[in-house]
Amino acid sequence: MADDKRVLLKIQGLRIEGYSDEKWIEIVHGVDLTLNRGEVLGLIGESGAGKSTIGLAAMGFARDGCRISAGSVEFDGMELTTTAESDRRVLRGSRIAYVAQSAAASFNPAHKLIDQHTEAPVHYRIRKRMESQEDAMELYGRLRLPNPREIGFRYPHQVSGGQLQRAMTAMAMSCRPDLIIFDEPTTALDVTTQIEVLAAIRDIVDQFDTAAIYITHDLAVVAQMADTIKVLLKGDEVEEADTVTMLDSPKEDYTKTLWAVRSFQRPQKSRPADGAVPIVTVDNVDAAYGQTRVLEDVSFDVHAGMTVAVVGESGSGKSTAARCITGLLPPTKGRILFSGEELPANFRARSKDQLRQAQMIYQMADTALNPKVRISDIIGRPAEFYSGLKGAALKTRVDELLDLIELEPSQFYSRFPPELSGGQKQRIGIARALAAEPSFIICDEVTSALDQLVAEGILRLLDRLQDELNLAYMFITHDLATVRSIADEVVVMKEGRVVEMGPKDVMFTPPHHPYTDLLLSSVPEMDPNWLNTVLEERGVDNIGEAART
Repeated sequence: MADDKRVLLKIQGLRIEGYSDEKWIEIVHGVDLTLNRGEVLGLIGESGAGKSTIGLAAMGFARDGCRISAGSVEFDGMELTTTAESDRRVLRGSRIAYVAQSAAASFNPAHKLIDQHTEAPVHYRIRKRMESQEDAMELYGRLRLPNPREIGFRYPHQVSGGQLQRAMTAMAMSCRPDLIIFDEPTTALDVTTQIEVLAAIRDIVDQFDTAAIYITHDLAVVAQMADTIKVLLKGDEVEEADTVTMLDSPKEDYTKTLWAVRSFQRPQKSRPADGAVPIVTVDNVDAAYGQTRVLEDVSFDVHAGMTVAVVGESGSGKSTAARCITGLLPPTKGRILFSGEELPANFRARSKDQLRQAQMIYQMADTALNPKVRISDIIGRPAEFYSGLKGAALKTRVDELLDLIELEPSQFYSRFPPELSGGQKQRIGIARALAAEPSFIICDEVTSALDQLVAEGILRLLDRLQDELNLAYMFITHDLATVRSIADEVVVMKEGRVVEMGPKDVMFTPPHHPYTDLLLSSVPEMDPNWLNTVLEERGVDNIGEAART
């Protein structure tokens, strides 16, 4: 039995309702949990399981359109369901922190990172501004951000997505809270950076006796972080056990299906015979942001009907290469060719047909889809722009595209993005790209924000569409399990250069380039001791040292 003096958070009989179709519908059905100081509870389950909703309720908060309808949420002896909202706000700023999944949507784009970091500790008189800035720089270093004494003076748009996610983790730690809710905090991180961030989070929890709720769909990650795992399904608790027991001998069939995901792996395709012209050729491309060169002599091909996965750490140049291909960032040297014909470097100089041929599917469907525009218009606009369709013909085409992505037109045609699950939103992003009838699609981390069951469904959908429409994919990802599932060829990038490339079977067979070997060895495994083992192999004696190295 837990020592009552150690209990920080106790939730009993939690019920939460969401407002839909002019009525309240229960979405969390009587969940209980107890969390002690210094402990980490992992919440896992597929999209719509209620993980984030329960995490927010632990702060005494319900998002717009939701309400806590029954149950108790007791934080350090305070009943948050009856505490005044003004008092709850003070708690959320100082003693309870939240690390959101989408850092890009969480930061104010008009203020520098360090100004946003110091706001809470200064406001609550925990530290003076200069002390808080020094603390921010130390935390940036712990979380392996580059130039930790300088990066805080950048604006959010001036750092990569992975760097922004780490900056938000540092900001959550700024007041040294008693409880931190981590909502998919490593989703945007590459595997090598993820190790350092996980190590730093564990160091903070251990050093400051902080409790944490760790929400994730990555089972291997939760195995490294959690003392206890609770499995959720559609607002119900499926089972709970300590991490070792849960991994070794889950009781429920649903939990066993979670452990068995990522079974999908399609047959690898080979390049067509010599002389076949690639759909896309990146030819000795350099690129820069201002005076800073970010790509150097990058070359690779993508052939029709094939998938080329581009992998590497955050800041390696993966997305920058995609921006050069689409013409959003004109190269400073080299060429982009489409079916053997050189494209104008700037997208503004490209013809409508050239623009149509290359489309993108984005990582964060939440920020890529306008929440105030109906699904019919989101999909219909590119079909109207590129094909000139109107009226009944346009509606027919939108219905065809919804069928193609396995969503029922009658149910989704008039809905808005906030009414959809994460997986459904990503399918809409796919349909929007297909509406232009492209031959080449850039998939930019399209499964990283999705739980593993939904992600597998998206990969299967993309595979089917590729075969049916003979599409070529450039698949930007840091998830090597996804690379194994869907890629035909792999391009490994580091610091703006291609360090290795070739067919997938060759790339995953030793010997590797040292950097490729580092990436492969950094993929988490379903072993609670994996992180400690990797740190020891890399010459790190303890978690705290890893965070500071």
